Amino acid sequence: MSYGIFAGITWALETVILGIALAMTPFVSTEQAILLAPFVSTFIHDFFSAIWAAIYNGVRGNLKNVWKAFKTKSGKFVALAAVIGGPVGMTGYVMAINYMGASIGAVASAVFPAIGAILAFFFLKEKMQWYRWVLLVITLLGVYGLSYSPELNISNFWLGLCGTLMCAFGWGIEAVILAKCMQDPEVKDEYALQIRQTTSAVVYGVIIIPILNGWGFTVSLFTGQTGWLIPVIVLAAFFATLSYLCYYRAIATIGASKSMALNVTYAAWAILFTVLILRDTSVLTPVTIACALVVIVCGIFAAADFKDLFSRKKKTE
Repeated sequence: MSYGIFAGITWALETVILGIALAMTPFVSTEQAILLAPFVSTFIHDFFSAIWAAIYNGVRGNLKNVWKAFKTKSGKFVALAAVIGGPVGMTGYVMAINYMGASIGAVASAVFPAIGAILAFFFLKEKMQWYRWVLLVITLLGVYGLSYSPELNISNFWLGLCGTLMCAFGWGIEAVILAKCMQDPEVKDEYALQIRQTTSAVVYGVIIIPILNGWGFTVSLFTGQTGWLIPVIVLAAFFATLSYLCYYRAIATIGASKSMALNVTYAAWAILFTVLILRDTSVLTPVTIACALVVIVCGIFAAADFKDLFSRKKKTE
């Protein structure tokens, strides 16, 4: 459970940092830049995340094992999950941040655990006790409460909503596929992460960016005239890689539905980092503070199996 909680904290930090990058001049200077920003930033983000993952696996001597894992049937399904979670889910997530702001984008896209939990129930036979369903619903109500703040500026509600739906379904489906694949002893969580990020970056670079005719714009971002843009995205990718490592470890050990319930707490952590990093106190209202506490507490308890905890306690006694 600690892995799932830390995954939420680091993803919230990534959210705020990526929001800073999307607000920089190169992504808002022209209509073309605004249109391409969600796609190009996601490509750069996942590209550098794949590099961070490769450094991690390289230091641990896992790169050969990653290739062996990819050649298995489960490894290929991880690549499929990468396409669903990356080009579909991650693009939707960045769209939500871009058009709704960092805190609201994180909150709105956080509905994916409900979709993932239902899919895990049907396809993975992961049992959800009645109280966990209730706590998950309360968590999502807290997420909805966090999304309401009249002081926040939503630039395009419908594009933001479209991104939210892409993100929710993409990440929910991805988590279920990954949970199934990581039951294969040859596909460890760190191998799955490497396959996921590399596949996502390749699909963006080879298919999506060329279709959008965005390579010229993408290359221009590396000319050295864009200030701190690339370093900021690289930093966001670093925290994203940490988050994915913890999230995948949680999925492999406690299952998809529990891991998603823990990961959803990033919606509340994002509010905290928005205040600490951006000095934006407009999100601090009695409603958002109360809802943030609800999301964190209920999200954690929604992942806890009290029946299992009590049975272990009795055995210990």
